[in-house]
Amino acid sequence: MSIEVKNITKIYGAQKALDAVSFSVNKGDIVGLLGPNGAGKSTLMKILTSYVIADEGSAFVNELDVVNAKHAVQKIVGYLPEHNPLYLDMYVREYLAFNASIYKVAASRIQDVIELTGLTAESHKKIGQLSKGYRQRVGLATALLHNPEVLILDEPTTGLDPNQLVEIRELIKNIGKDKTVILSTHIMQEVEAICDRVIIINKGKIVTDKKLDNLMREEQEQIIEVEFDQVITSELLATLPNLKSAQITLSSTWELRFLSSEDMRSSLFDFANQHQLKILQLNLKSKNLEQIFIEKTKK
Repeated sequence: MSIEVKNITKIYGAQKALDAVSFSVNKGDIVGLLGPNGAGKSTLMKILTSYVIADEGSAFVNELDVVNAKHAVQKIVGYLPEHNPLYLDMYVREYLAFNASIYKVAASRIQDVIELTGLTAESHKKIGQLSKGYRQRVGLATALLHNPEVLILDEPTTGLDPNQLVEIRELIKNIGKDKTVILSTHIMQEVEAICDRVIIINKGKIVTDKKLDNLMREEQEQIIEVEFDQVITSELLATLPNLKSAQITLSSTWELRFLSSEDMRSSLFDFANQHQLKILQLNLKSKNLEQIFIEKTKK
């Protein structure tokens, strides 16, 4: 087991940031850690990197206790915090060399991470001259310098343009083949593109912890938007098989949600024919991760 968290609780004043959180992560997993602002994601990441001590519970990284083996944990963890701390007056290479000396890493590793994170063209500049996206790359390069076994990334793609997003996503995905990665983000497409597992935290509690494929399959609804040629009642629609809900969006247009493994469009055509209705428009939509996230965290 690469990461193991047991009943972690953290309280700040009157606020319980984490409430008896437990989960485990295997080597090679890329886990998307999701939650609204203030849900406890960053606190959990700080606990796993030994920067914050939990009030209750325990956490282990590669069987090392994050409290009792703090320095050993930090040697095997690469951490990119939400607010990327950088020395803006230092040059990129100078900054990476400074961090390499702390980690006692060979100087040759500096060029490796510069190339790995796409910093070659900017490596001669001062960090303060870089765009926010390139500063994120410097932070990621720093996290990778000592070739850590575990990578913990808090909002790693903040400020990246679309082309940079694709590059960094691919980088994280490739890194995840032989490392353990926990990735916090508000970008659901990023989770769908990179992660194989999703943990959703809301108000300090885990509300979902599932493989991404399983989550999408279990939460999958058929959402059909249909426009009829006449106004009809919800009572009439209630006679449709497997109908979960019906919401009117315009006078004769409905959003229908079905719980069924069968394609319900044929049933809709049968329904329309039975009641002498004409279907003017029909669109099949699927629930995405963003909708699942909203449903899991709206309470």
